[in-house]
Amino acid sequence: MHWADVAAKALSHKGDKHIVSTGITPSGEFHIGHLREILTGDMIARAARNAGLDVEFVFIVDTADPLRKVYDFLGPEYEQFIGHQLGSIPAPDSDGNPNWDRFEKEGWTYGDHFLKPFLQALEQIGVRPRIIDNLESYQSGRFDALAKIACDRADEIREAIERISSRELPENWFPWSPLDSKGSLDGVTVTGYEYPFVHWKDAHGETGSSDISKGEGKLPWRIDWPAKWGWIGVTCEPFGKDHGAAGGSYATGREIVKILGHEPPHPLTYEWISLKGQGAMSSSAGNTIGPIEALDLVPPEILRLLVAKSKPNKAIEFDTGMSLVNLADEYERLAARDFEAELLDDGLSRRQRVQVEDAAGAMRMAAVEEGMAAQATAVTFRHLALLAQTKSTDEGVWESLRNAGAITEPTQAMTDRLSRMRAWIASKHFPEEMKISVLSTPNVEALNELSHEEKSVLSSLAVALEQCEWNATNIGSVIPQSAKDLDLSPKMGYRAAYAALMGKERGPRLAPILAEMEQKEIVDLLKACATHVK
Repeated sequence: MHWADVAAKALSHKGDKHIVSTGITPSGEFHIGHLREILTGDMIARAARNAGLDVEFVFIVDTADPLRKVYDFLGPEYEQFIGHQLGSIPAPDSDGNPNWDRFEKEGWTYGDHFLKPFLQALEQIGVRPRIIDNLESYQSGRFDALAKIACDRADEIREAIERISSRELPENWFPWSPLDSKGSLDGVTVTGYEYPFVHWKDAHGETGSSDISKGEGKLPWRIDWPAKWGWIGVTCEPFGKDHGAAGGSYATGREIVKILGHEPPHPLTYEWISLKGQGAMSSSAGNTIGPIEALDLVPPEILRLLVAKSKPNKAIEFDTGMSLVNLADEYERLAARDFEAELLDDGLSRRQRVQVEDAAGAMRMAAVEEGMAAQATAVTFRHLALLAQTKSTDEGVWESLRNAGAITEPTQAMTDRLSRMRAWIASKHFPEEMKISVLSTPNVEALNELSHEEKSVLSSLAVALEQCEWNATNIGSVIPQSAKDLDLSPKMGYRAAYAALMGKERGPRLAPILAEMEQKEIVDLLKACATHVK
């Protein structure tokens, strides 16, 4: 059973109607690490619907959270906004400075700036949750009733947080953070409380009162989270391992939400997606791949598979090089399988049956549109990368595939995939080992590195390739045989071929590459190289 189906089964024991929730603070550019949370939620919701449950999926944008610091991508003017809520300050312009004009004319905020491209990526990837803006929720009074309970029972909540987290809260701690005279949540001391007002004194010496019912402030995170569970009615929420740690915010939240008069949601803790060699992705640290950037390179179903095929408690190491190639090829292999037929095999062991069920579930969750069956393209990512580099036009690619009997006509999915492949090849992310660069003229330096015996192969190789039927199988046989005919090792044949055709000692498999190129051009280049070394 797929991990999302396991979660759905657990929910089915708690009733027929559910709300699955995820949430993110838009403090900087969203990255594909954020996709793990929202895709985990989306897949649980899908599985629950498949199980016959009434499920809604919501995505909470925590625009009520403050700007923590002036990040590297922001100009120094943002110093004035530290502590201010992300939904109340101007978005950065292309230079990282506050875009006051758009803020004043359109109300375009910092939160909007980072949220919009993420929502565009979600649409492409088939995720369409109900969006809840947290700041708007505060200001419209959605938190009012639960915030009142929190403030009325401040001592109980303090005791729960200190006991569970094993940390002592400041003496002046209060379960409501008021906005100060400048609009900041930082440096404010609560001096009194009579609902709906929380009285305060700020770091500037100013005093005032915060109206809870109007959202003039917010609940601290450890109370804000369970309060959202309460007023939204969340019954299931995936979250990162930091929140799920002993004494973490879920541990305190599940007790606080009961004080607020509600039940905690079913939890599902997930591990991080990290960039290979760089650790966990961080918007503030700059080691990220944005979802839109990733979707420019690979189809959305491939990114969905990245999350779908890994159990949430398993860390995912991601890179936009060979990992993507392997993942895309895995998708094609899985798409070509008939899982229903495989599961009819009574000879399957329990372990084999589980593996088939997991693979089938992963492909079901990888589908961009819910219920859509995966379609294999009959063309691997590796082969498409080869064709995209050796054929200057799309029609050249399709002609090669028609001649090989792989397609009759390209589908829309294949057209989209080729477009993304060309973008990937042109980007900094394309793996070096996949790059194809066949010379048009001899590389003197590379040829001079060859031994006398290796140089002698060039003439015989040129003759053999000129006479052979031009396909990958024949070319693959000719290269080593040209060396063997001279009583030399096949390795010398390959070294001579790579030096002459690519100007280097080794590279990607030559035969499939050459088969996609003009025979005469390759033979002429080898003859020119042979003439040079004489």
